[in-house]
Amino acid sequence: MTEQTLIRLNKFISDTGYCSRREADKLVDQGRVTINGEVAEMGTKVAAGDEVCVDDRPLRQKEAPIYIALNKPPGITCTTERHIEDNIVDFIGHRKRIFPIGRLDKASDGLIFLTNDGDIVNKILRAGNNHEKEYVVRVDKPITDEFIAKMAAGVAILDTVTLPCKVVQESRFVFRITLTQGLNRQIRRMCEALGYDVFKLKRVRIMNVTIDGLPTGKWRYLTDAEMAQINAMIADSSKTEEASAVAPSASKPARTPAGERNNDRPTRSGGARVKTHSAKGYDGRRARQGKEEGSQPGRKKPHAGRRDQDQRGGARSQGNTGRHRSSDNTAPAKPKSDGIIKWQPKR
Repeated sequence: MTEQTLIRLNKFISDTGYCSRREADKLVDQGRVTINGEVAEMGTKVAAGDEVCVDDRPLRQKEAPIYIALNKPPGITCTTERHIEDNIVDFIGHRKRIFPIGRLDKASDGLIFLTNDGDIVNKILRAGNNHEKEYVVRVDKPITDEFIAKMAAGVAILDTVTLPCKVVQESRFVFRITLTQGLNRQIRRMCEALGYDVFKLKRVRIMNVTIDGLPTGKWRYLTDAEMAQINAMIADSSKTEEASAVAPSASKPARTPAGERNNDRPTRSGGARVKTHSAKGYDGRRARQGKEEGSQPGRKKPHAGRRDQDQRGGARSQGNTGRHRSSDNTAPAKPKSDGIIKWQPKR
């Protein structure tokens, strides 16, 4: 058999849809992969007809590709390691084996892709391939022109300087940033280096796909039209590490292909309605937490104990009837349906 007919083991595993190449390397390193009954070694190549097994289970022919867009809530970890609590795979609960394309911090929320197609992962993720990811960020203090200029020009973090990027101020505390890189906790580190803390971070777009119309905690399949656009955008993309060394022009950052402003971009599927699915691990609590985190910076949340005192004070202001209540089993009056006890002046 010639060298041309051989394929690297991690690519073979990825092509079956079992996991990504990186995860495949971990399986090989853990001794969980065999080729024709022999424990595989890192870098091994396989030929047509070889039996490749993971945990003694043979890998079957690649299934139909799956491409998912999820609006991830805060608190979910982008990992395929099932022993980690609140991992993204168990959170979605899909019947097929899928894995995330890239990462989104546990504390962050927004758009992330998941797939069973290992080939597409590196083409999307490599910085040199110049594929955009857009975020809306709320910080802890007022934004200045100097801050915007420095963020756009590049910030020294992690022993490097971030690539030039597009940054636009949205409001006093909020800015929008478009990256082609994916350094670890990049936006948070950039802000910290300039003296700001990130209060809330949400990814709203990956390439041509936006989060529009996709509620927090829900996911949907990417449409044929979206995948056609993505495949066209990655047609000339490198799948190798070499792409990471290619930097876009510092003088002219890549332009958002779907428009500069949020209301100029197309909807999630060109205007067509798309069915969304609720993640099996989502009960809505994280959405409420996200709303609390998105409140105005600088305003302190009311202390629970103070709220209880206010409620008790409200009861006393209505005649102090509580402490003179008879010992019968009469239930106290229920609060209004919204759970808010309104303050009333003393008479």
